[in-house]
Amino acid sequence: MIHLPAVEKDVMGLCHEVGEFIHLEGLSFDRSRILQKEGFNNLVSYVDKESEKKLVSTLTRIIPGSGVLGEEGTAIASSNGYQWIIDPLDGTTNFTHGLPPFAISIGLTKGDKIVLGIVYEVTKREMFHTVEGQPAFCNDAEIHVSRIDSLNESLLATGFPYYEFPKMEAYMDIIRKFLRQSHGVRRLGSAATDLAYVASGRFEGFFEYNLNPWDVAAGAFLVQQAGGIVTDFRGGGNFLHGREICAACGIHPSMQAIIAHEWGY
Repeated sequence: MIHLPAVEKDVMGLCHEVGEFIHLEGLSFDRSRILQKEGFNNLVSYVDKESEKKLVSTLTRIIPGSGVLGEEGTAIASSNGYQWIIDPLDGTTNFTHGLPPFAISIGLTKGDKIVLGIVYEVTKREMFHTVEGQPAFCNDAEIHVSRIDSLNESLLATGFPYYEFPKMEAYMDIIRKFLRQSHGVRRLGSAATDLAYVASGRFEGFFEYNLNPWDVAAGAFLVQQAGGIVTDFRGGGNFLHGREICAACGIHPSMQAIIAHEWGY
């Protein structure tokens, strides 16, 4: 029997350890060691790869028999129904340029259900964490989504895709609508951090397309556990593998309606 709070504690300790490795490497990072993955502007560094190795090695010991889906290519089948979904360094472009934020993102699923989510934002050393049946926290303080229920009073976050540029005009139309109806739209460069900030009430909402499961698994669960709503652009539940996500507090229906209309749904 897996005791999730104990697992959560172990994973948080692991995030501190790997986060310190990322921090120290960032102090003297050699940009000549940046690699280009498949797709324009899809960057990876030796820090991403080494961080994933460190995470996988320990996570598969924390829950023996668990599977892994990792951004840097780790794919391990599960023998017990549990799967880790990890991004060892979400915000690689920020990291390689010496800019915040960047984060470790770790989600855990049991079957089709997310049961644990941890986002560790390295530059501020903020640990956003939650497990099934428990509140969401930032470090030791319980967090909740914003109480704002009007789009006009909201601050939103998004990201720009690295490819699928033919959809960029529709995406920019969505942003234009939000710019006219909100306090603004921010682009931080780390989807996991954006979602953690929605969960903690710093942003009222976040939306993006062309994301992968490792970008959103942990953060989406944080938003849900903190009282928010997470859907795909259509308003359905296919945000983990559907490559579209809209996550927000009480403004979610207003956000999602604008997105769906401009997206052609």
